[in-house]
Amino acid sequence: MSTALALCIAATGAAFGLWQLVQRRRTLRRVNAMLDRAIAGGFAEDRFDESELSAVEGRLARFLRGSAAARKTAESEQAAVKSLIADISHQTRTPLANLVLYASLLSESELDPGQRAQVETISVQAEKLSFLIRELVKASRLEAGIVAPTPGINPVLPLMEDAAAQARGAAGNKRIELTVEGVDGEALFDPRWTGEALFNIVDNAVKYSPEGGSVAVTAQMLDSFCRIDVADSGPGIPESEQAGIFDRFYRGAGTGAVDGLGLGLYLAREILARQGGYIRVRSRVGEGSVFSLYLPR
Repeated sequence: MSTALALCIAATGAAFGLWQLVQRRRTLRRVNAMLDRAIAGGFAEDRFDESELSAVEGRLARFLRGSAAARKTAESEQAAVKSLIADISHQTRTPLANLVLYASLLSESELDPGQRAQVETISVQAEKLSFLIRELVKASRLEAGIVAPTPGINPVLPLMEDAAAQARGAAGNKRIELTVEGVDGEALFDPRWTGEALFNIVDNAVKYSPEGGSVAVTAQMLDSFCRIDVADSGPGIPESEQAGIFDRFYRGAGTGAVDGLGLGLYLAREILARQGGYIRVRSRVGEGSVFSLYLPR
């Protein structure tokens, strides 16, 4: 009798285990079907009971409805941003061009020294305002996805030489030795956008290096990245400020004497990030700075 009971219990347990396995497989198949419909955009609740699976369907439906609403809101906001950027770019172009033009015409007139100084101030400030709006529009277009880098495999050395060539005039005015030591390798980047990012770094290096200083642009190939270093002989960046220098409009405590808007490093970081790269800084006060741009290979 005990043997028969044991066999009965064993058979019951095996049957129960088999039933659980079948149920689990059915549940997994149903969950997979739910996820497939959700991915395809055609999910709808079709089970209305008190089972856990029905509860999961309900939560998934609520999540998808919320995601769809959030996506529509984001798309609407992005469209509004695109329109605003286009309006700003269009509406400010003509007034700024007129300011610069008439300031230039006034400077050619017969003026006393006081008036000439005032005209020069207007001209300088108009140029600064024009530059600020261009950079703001550029950053906003990049953030909103209106424009985006299109990286491809390109040689690294021409990128470095072009950025240095743009900065040689300013470097020569300060008697700064600007050198380039590149490599023959290639990396994945958009030449136009990445060239702008690298120039921003080189331009900053020239700005913050003293008269007669030096700026070196070098590169080396790593396993996964090409690293471009821009080393300057400037005053260095305090450790307490290094975390904020890539933020928009950030200006360090000791940078007041140098012209700038606080957008160059921010744009460089954004441009690199949108191509799978990144930027780092190493610096000590009194020992200059080294900015390293990492481009995927």
